[in-house]
Amino acid sequence: MEVKPGYKQTEVGVIPEDWNVHKLRSCLSAPPDYGINAPAVPFSGRLPAYIRITDITEDGRFSPGSPVSVNRADAHRYYLNDGEIVLARTGASVGKSYLYSPKDGKLVFAGFLIRVRPDTSKLVPAYLAAYVATGAYRNWVRLMSMRSGQPGINGNEYGQLPIPLPPTIGEQRAIAGALSDADALIGALDQLIAKKRDLKQAAMQQLLTGQTRLPGFHGEWEVKTLQESTECLDRVRIPLNETQRAQMKGDYPYCGANGVLDFVNGYVIDDDIILMAEDGGYFDEYETRPIAYRMQGKCWVNNHAHILKAKADYDQGFIFYSLVHKNILPFLASGTRAKLNTSEMNKIAVRVPKDLPEQTAIAEALSDMDAELAALEQRRDKTRALKQGMMQELLTGRTRLV
Repeated sequence: MEVKPGYKQTEVGVIPEDWNVHKLRSCLSAPPDYGINAPAVPFSGRLPAYIRITDITEDGRFSPGSPVSVNRADAHRYYLNDGEIVLARTGASVGKSYLYSPKDGKLVFAGFLIRVRPDTSKLVPAYLAAYVATGAYRNWVRLMSMRSGQPGINGNEYGQLPIPLPPTIGEQRAIAGALSDADALIGALDQLIAKKRDLKQAAMQQLLTGQTRLPGFHGEWEVKTLQESTECLDRVRIPLNETQRAQMKGDYPYCGANGVLDFVNGYVIDDDIILMAEDGGYFDEYETRPIAYRMQGKCWVNNHAHILKAKADYDQGFIFYSLVHKNILPFLASGTRAKLNTSEMNKIAVRVPKDLPEQTAIAEALSDMDAELAALEQRRDKTRALKQGMMQELLTGRTRLV
């Protein structure tokens, strides 16, 4: 491949002539070291917080599902400091990274993580954190893992990571700053999305129980079972095996218990429907996950989802929102896997305004909130894609900031 003037071909690809490729170890203030080998204990404010591979998101944030602590007298030796990065050294998540942020509190890093400490006169930590989120880095991780015969990279091997570096620390800082600004926007959008979701949950709790009434509505509510308020359309369900699905690749959603599984070239229903999981999950999953989702238009449905359509005096959207996060544990058949039989599903009851316009108004209010959430999520996803493009340009020197 021809390299344009001002650039050169290297082991990490084409970079500007005044950039150089350095091994990570040559840019560190100390050799890579390993975390503490200690079991996690229940979280306590009197003990240090623990960071493990599972506590790091794919985009490099500290986000523990349930915070835990570590109880060892020497835990203080494994505290992370500002500017330090940990890298996963084993398992399916090998290569995952996290740049320590003091706002995450004091953290002790676990034994399956390797700490690297950039020499800030040679390598800006945020620049390294950005580089280990690139496709070039992921390719290196994959090749290094293949070389060792198992998914794992040790400290010495991480020290051999090649990194393309601009000629000055100032240019590194400029690149890291631009990418940090993009991260800040993504983070702000994430926070706004989380806030909007909380507001929607609160609105559902208020509006779907009649605790808060929309202006102009004062009529009575009643309790109706799904058998009374919906029609079950399970007769149109047709399962497809993997071979059939592969042969039927197309544009129409193929739906199962938990959402769209694939896209096929035919459809069995063209309507506004509610799909409820019939089976395919364990009992504890039904304590927290939504049991219903809505499809509008042409789709194919397999036999793992019940199909519901609101009857004439009931609003489809209101019935759908009433079922989201509905507790159905009492209606599930016993067995190894959870199953919602049609007869039991029909007994599920929801509170419904007698006035159909009120049902519709509530559904529209919640639908508007969903639309706002979807727009924010789309904006966040576009921002993430933009950041990926920026990384490709800035971390290879295709676009220069200084």
